[in-house]
Amino acid sequence: MISPEFLLTSLIVVLIPGTGVIYTVSTGLARGRRASLFASLGCTAGIVPHLAATLVGLAAVMHTSALAFQLLKFGGASYLLYLAVATWRDRSAFAVTAEMARLSAWKVAGRGFLLNILNPKLTIFFLAFLPQFVDPGAGDVLSGMLVLSAVFMAMTFVVFVAYGLAAHMFRRRVIDSPAVQANLRRGFAATFALLGARLALTDR
Repeated sequence: MISPEFLLTSLIVVLIPGTGVIYTVSTGLARGRRASLFASLGCTAGIVPHLAATLVGLAAVMHTSALAFQLLKFGGASYLLYLAVATWRDRSAFAVTAEMARLSAWKVAGRGFLLNILNPKLTIFFLAFLPQFVDPGAGDVLSGMLVLSAVFMAMTFVVFVAYGLAAHMFRRRVIDSPAVQANLRRGFAATFALLGARLALTDR
């Protein structure tokens, strides 16, 4: 059931930079390695409700309910725009202390969780994606989808951690250059704003 096609497709999907990747990279640059791990954890955990919705059939309901989709869509877009404004207005240096990292870790994870849970397109994606790799004649379909979901989440976490650690490796260059910090902050803010606008304008 876990075919090479599934693994390759999942890897491509996870590697494509999206909201979670941008958040994890910005967190790795701004707060360091430990915070990027929690960002990866939060983003991965945010996938769980979408997978659960797919497995119990709620995705089909949301796909046919314009109101449910619109409410979740605008909630996610609003949160992305909030992050864009907060990132743009933040003037603190990209520096991390042990105390700050310890106090902010779960808040970092919580933001990552909200980013993914408020993206209704994830549910639609899993509804269209997972069934393609499940053989209805192989037995328990639900168990098969659970296995595929677990593999997809594991790949998501590993790739996001890799993104975060890569960002952490470049932290010193960023910290030593206020100009680079300012440009990165503006870039992340603009990216969050664009992603929020795209989510708000999407139909399905």
